[in-house]
Order: sequence, then C-alpha cells, then structure tokens
Amino acid sequence: MTLFNGARCRRFCLGTLASLFAGYVVADGMVPDTSVVIVNEADGETSVSVTNTDANLSLLHVTLEDIPEDKEPLLFVTPPLARVEAGKSQLVRFILQTSTPLTTQRLKRVIFEGMPQDRKPAEAGRARVGVTVRQNLPVILHPKGLAPNRTPWTGLTWRLQNDQVSVHNPSPYVVRLAQELTLLPGNGSALLPRTYVLPGETLSVPAKGAAATRVRIQPATVYGFAVPHFEAPFES
Repeated sequence: MTLFNGARCRRFCLGTLASLFAGYVVADGMVPDTSVVIVNEADGETSVSVTNTDANLSLLHVTLEDIPEDKEPLLFVTPPLARVEAGKSQLVRFILQTSTPLTTQRLKRVIFEGMPQDRKPAEAGRARVGVTVRQNLPVILHPKGLAPNRTPWTGLTWRLQNDQVSVHNPSPYVVRLAQELTLLPGNGSALLPRTYVLPGETLSVPAKGAAATRVRIQPATVYGFAVPHFEAPFES
C-alpha cells in the first residue's frame, strides 16, 4: 500500500477541501472561469465566461438558486440559455436588482449546465442519450462601500455551554468554513449544519468536549480555497 508523505498529504487535503468549498471541479462540459461569482453593488453587475469543453455543440442553461435562509430575489442572469459551439465561450451577465441598498453580503448559488446537442442522427432502433454536466457555484453579493475582508472567520464568536457549541457572526461578511469542528484541549468534536455562517446569524449544535477552552476550524477564502486551521477561544 502506498502512503502519502506529510507534505503530499497536506497538498492533497487542501485541494480536496478547496473542491468541497467551491463546489467547482474542472471537468468536461460547461466550465466557468471562476470558482465563485462576486457581484459588487458598486458596479451593479459582473460577467463570467463559460467555456464549452466538449467536442460538440451544447446548450448552456444558467439557473440562479436561493439558499434556504435568503429567498429574496436580488439577481437575474442573461442569457439564461445559449448555444455554445465546441471550444467556444459564452459571456454570462449577473445583474443586481435591489430596491434598497445592501447592508451586508448576501449569498446565492448559480448552476451552469451543459446539454450536449449531438448533430449525428441516431441509428434506427437505437436511442441516443445525452449526459449533462453541472457546475454549482456560490454567488456573493457585496455591498457598496464595504471593504474587502480576506479573513472574515476571525470575527466569529464562539461559546460552549450545556454541551452545545454556538457560533455567532456579528460581521457583515459571509463566512465559509468546513462543517467539522475540533474542541481543544482533547479531541472533542461538533458538526455545523452547513459550510457557511451568514451575517448576523447564530448557529448552535451538540458538542462533545465539555472541558474545552477553544475551537479549531478549517476556514476557506472567499474563492473557496482552504487555508491553515484557525483556533478561537470560547467566550464565557
């Protein structure tokens, strides 16, 4: 059996986490040129180039999705459907539509789906089945005048009480992190319900490790890439 050495394992684990956070894996089909879509309110819109890496013509279908915690329609995309020749790219625009200014970052998701269009007619008596490939990416809406923050996870506050870990995000930034938490000292653990904490939100989950004084998390950058572990104290 072949084992990873330490350095190789770290690179492998970080790469795996990056794919998990970003929801973006390079593969055949419609491939966007980014791992996350950021729409700055100051600009009002942004564009993403999507390349058809298949050998045949495909239809690009773009769908916006709300997260369960935020159903407000804040964006529209154009074009939602486009024909893209093999090896060619299509520019997709994300246009902000808000009635009031943004006060915090907001989180949505977008699906880029390629639907192959085989120009060869199917043989008599034999059906031809096309396979679609999806890229599901986060979309972050960034308020006008809000400074970029490369380490928003440092602003989270943590509490451990009655075998419950709670995390509160008092900042205006969306914080992305792995669901697994390690309670220190010792090997206590807890599991968040999802990989993001929204601005102003508090999440509470059962925990094992009543004597712990701090928590270790695996944060991710805005583009979904894993960074070194971060440890924060539990507040009293």
